[in-house]
Amino acid sequence: MKAHGFNPGYMAYGLLGLPLAMAALPVYVHIPAFYALHLEIGLAQLGWVLFAARLFDTIQDPLLGLMIDRLGGRLNGYLLAAAGLFALAFAALWMPPSGGKIAVAWLGVSLVFVYCAHSFLSIAYFAWGASLDGVAARAQVLLGPAAWREAAGLVGILLASAIPAAVMSGDPEQVSCRMAWYSAGFGVLLLVAVLVLLSAAPAWTRAAPSANQWLTALRSVFGNRRFTQLLLPYFLNALSVSLPATLVLFFIRDQLQAPQLGAAFLIAYFAAAVSCLPLWVRLASRIGTNKAWRVGMVLAVGAFAGTGLLGPGDTLPYFAVCLAAGAALGADLALPPVLFAQTIGDSPRKGIYYSFYTLLGKLALAMTGLSLPLLAKLGYQPGGGSSALLAAMYAGLPCLLKVAALFSLRRIREDHDNLPCPVADGMCRK
Repeated sequence: MKAHGFNPGYMAYGLLGLPLAMAALPVYVHIPAFYALHLEIGLAQLGWVLFAARLFDTIQDPLLGLMIDRLGGRLNGYLLAAAGLFALAFAALWMPPSGGKIAVAWLGVSLVFVYCAHSFLSIAYFAWGASLDGVAARAQVLLGPAAWREAAGLVGILLASAIPAAVMSGDPEQVSCRMAWYSAGFGVLLLVAVLVLLSAAPAWTRAAPSANQWLTALRSVFGNRRFTQLLLPYFLNALSVSLPATLVLFFIRDQLQAPQLGAAFLIAYFAAAVSCLPLWVRLASRIGTNKAWRVGMVLAVGAFAGTGLLGPGDTLPYFAVCLAAGAALGADLALPPVLFAQTIGDSPRKGIYYSFYTLLGKLALAMTGLSLPLLAKLGYQPGGGSSALLAAMYAGLPCLLKVAALFSLRRIREDHDNLPCPVADGMCRK
């Protein structure tokens, strides 16, 4: 069958990936630095609030996945409501009424609403895309739904890495105002993307829920050995990525003493990830997805191994670290979803499956939030200059976690790679 290169319906599906990525990076990377450095919230308080909100976000995912599976064809109104809530809560994060305890409470409540809306949208979005991937593969469409989603997401990541970082390194008095404009732009893009998804994307065909769906769904997930085998390496890898994401702006400001280059460092990191994505897809088609992901892990460890030795003024070596680590990030973005989708197959309960997939990433973020009170307990203070403790937490511990993930993944059989690639059929062929 002749391959087709363009399907406007799949492009309409993929557009939502842009605003979802555009909001995720500021929430996970910039919010800790914003409240610690600009509102002078203590690291211990901040860390515990982040941990509690992220833990709530983790626990709710299976319930949201079950809810999405049960809603069937009545999802449209819920998606619009979630988009509206997401836009408002994201804007609220950057406009606390004052500092002190009120700001801490404001942060906690805003994060709960942000996480709830983002989780609902993300789980439904991934499940919708998974239902379309098989159709795209059978029709040999070169750019399938997931390919459009990832491409749009990478554009969103580049925007999110450039604009908020530039704002955060500018005049402290203008941070909230400028992030309010960013929030307004994000809200408009989000609502437009959801409307395009609902009006122009291919329909999501969902199976009718079974009578005892909760127990049946759990048995389906945990009875799938090939799926559960991936959970440990994915979680360890997520920890290794989440920890530097939480601490990167502190490392740039205090260890390198180059806060004005924060945006440039993040752009270099994510631009390298974008550029290398096709290379990881091609490598996976040749040696298998599992092996290709392990190659990416080795590259990440090699890139990060000496980062903790950098100090004030070492900006050029850190740019090299950003490029190499960003190239490795491309593997983390492209390959785990492929492995998980292959284990899920044609299951009608994609919502509950993807809820556990997102749950692990969020649990990793929740746990890495505890690095802030731990650093405070051990004596680190933001703005206090270079710190060996910060360097070890930022670079050393992620390398150990990545090595653990690498060896955990090695124990999984390669039969995952004998299945078709659901990302884009044409891209995964040799």
